[in-house]
Amino acid sequence: QVQLVESGGGLVQPGGSLRLSCTASGFVFIHFNMAWFRQAPGKGRELVASINHDATTVYADSVKGRFTISRDNEKNTAHLQMNNLKFEDTAVYYCYASHVLLGSQAEYWGQGTQVTVSS
Repeated sequence: QVQLVESGGGLVQPGGSLRLSCTASGFVFIHFNMAWFRQAPGKGRELVASINHDATTVYADSVKGRFTISRDNEKNTAHLQMNNLKFEDTAVYYCYASHVLLGSQAEYWGQGTQVTVSS
């Protein structure tokens, strides 16, 4: 059974940090590109950062220099280190996996974890 389980969300003050984790099971992790998306209230889901199987990374302009995506292929985990958090980072964050060759034909989503930035 395929699972992506996120953890690490919570409430943080502006300027603070959080580290999200995504633990994968049920598929061959190294064969998948990983990404984090987020969805704020009333808005569509947007890509935050992605990391390919070869560790190539892409970031949304809004998080460049503040967020860092990483993966540990030995532990089947992906992480999103979020620093200098802003009010506008408040959203549900989703872990996403897509097969390197099949793309959206073989994709999985986590259940989401809430990140709230508030003073």
